[in-house]
Amino acid sequence: MKIGIACGGTGGHIFPGLAVAGELRRRGHDIKLWMAGKDIEHEALKEWQGSVITVPSRGFQGRNPFDHFKTLANLFLVRHRCCRLMKTERPDILLAMGSYASIGPGLATKSSGVPLVLHEANVIPGRANRLLAAHAARIAVNFEETSYYMRDKDVVVTGMPLRPELQSDDDGLQAAERGKGFTLLVMGGSRGARALNQVCPRAVELLLERDVEIEIVHLSGQADREDVEGVYRSCGARAEVYSFHHDISSIYRRADLAICRAGASTCAELSAFGLPALLVPYPHAAKRHQMRNAEAMERRGAANLIDQNDLGADWLADYLYESIRDPRRLERMRANTARHRIADGTEALASLVEDCLPES
Repeated sequence: MKIGIACGGTGGHIFPGLAVAGELRRRGHDIKLWMAGKDIEHEALKEWQGSVITVPSRGFQGRNPFDHFKTLANLFLVRHRCCRLMKTERPDILLAMGSYASIGPGLATKSSGVPLVLHEANVIPGRANRLLAAHAARIAVNFEETSYYMRDKDVVVTGMPLRPELQSDDDGLQAAERGKGFTLLVMGGSRGARALNQVCPRAVELLLERDVEIEIVHLSGQADREDVEGVYRSCGARAEVYSFHHDISSIYRRADLAICRAGASTCAELSAFGLPALLVPYPHAAKRHQMRNAEAMERRGAANLIDQNDLGADWLADYLYESIRDPRRLERMRANTARHRIADGTEALASLVEDCLPES
């Protein structure tokens, strides 16, 4: 069958879309990606050998009414172009992964009579999925809590599609790679995560004053790397600092605890590897969706949560000290994560799309 997947815009939508695209193609379907023409897409699609339709589109940015007007005008034009493309590139079904890149193709399915499946990664649905939900055949979600915001809709919990290298159910290997020491993973490399880059090294410095044994793997991003390395070097910490790391799965396996934001992909990856976390939601995320993600993880007992305004070096040093002194606390979090995780969100979402295919 011909399956379209609208997954452009940001990495949080592109990579899950590519994961399920690969699985559906493995099952013998003809896959065509619908993208938004952003720079990040070119890098992400380097290894994609299938067809791509690019319809340049933009999302809402800031609060300037004129910018909102330009975005609405762009979406009108994008919808019109997608409706024309649906006549010549008509799929049997469209999977939309959310973000503004989904709106044009998603709206075009209504007038074209093409079944639509949505995937919502965050607890709180984004603008695109709220707009498209009314005529979706099914809505796949990452968090059970999303069902509350999609009442009267056909919602199925599939989890998050992850790339094959980020799928892990080998707990024995993970325990072996963690070893006997305590390894802290800090993920402060994304835009807007500078607070983690500033607070975490200072907390480690305070922790070392208590003669605590700890190793750190810190993903700092390029802009803060030198500053982060400098703090660790000055206090004699055993730290590996990377602006970016291609083999994140090996780092997940080594770590005993992660300190990071609470984006949907990050939460799904933590769950896949059974990695306990201290989540510090990005405070300026739309509708505070990272806070809602973090709260869902905390309710499962899989993570702790702290508001960025309350995150100080002294508090964090105390938190780490207690976590190292009482390893049972993290083991309970690890067990809770394993209890709630979905083994393979990629397969689950691919199967849901197949279930919604029209009969030939």
